[in-house]
Amino acid sequence: MSVPVAERMTVEQFRELPHIEIAVPPDLVDGHLLLDELIPFFHQKILGDLLYRLMKWERAAPNRGQFHPALHTQLDEYNLFSPDLLWYAEGRVPHRDDPPPYPMFDIAVEIRSRISWRYDIHAKKNGYEEQGLPELWLVDTESESVLIYRRSKPPAKMFDVALELAAGDELTSPLLPGFALPVEGVFSDS
Repeated sequence: MSVPVAERMTVEQFRELPHIEIAVPPDLVDGHLLLDELIPFFHQKILGDLLYRLMKWERAAPNRGQFHPALHTQLDEYNLFSPDLLWYAEGRVPHRDDPPPYPMFDIAVEIRSRISWRYDIHAKKNGYEEQGLPELWLVDTESESVLIYRRSKPPAKMFDVALELAAGDELTSPLLPGFALPVEGVFSDS
């Protein structure tokens, strides 16, 4: 649910809210609280499968960084994002005792949900881009496609590569050498 407020909520005000025990941490997008209290089974299955496959790649060789499910990252006074899945390159992984919010990651993965998708493809994508995120994966469970936005080179000021991957394509990343997953494997029911 998107929680309407008379004025935009700041990250500081967000932190003062009572702690909520939910599976997916809420996002604060342009001062609006996004809370998906009912995450569909298929969303969680895709998240679990992706995390498993990516962690398998991560652990197959040294110095491959770390994948994590949702962690809060503050972009500015009104934006605190928690992607479904994220990856930090080797040498950028937060220390286990570091408190949130965490630094910008190297890959963010957002999986379509009823509440957040319109924010994922617009406000959150733009926020990630402005804050220098190297690569964003938007997993669209309705069209069974993956939208990839990345920078062709680290100094690129914006996402200058946009891909739409569907059945028959492979999900890869120049940031993850050797990782390849058929797109239909992302949406498999088995």
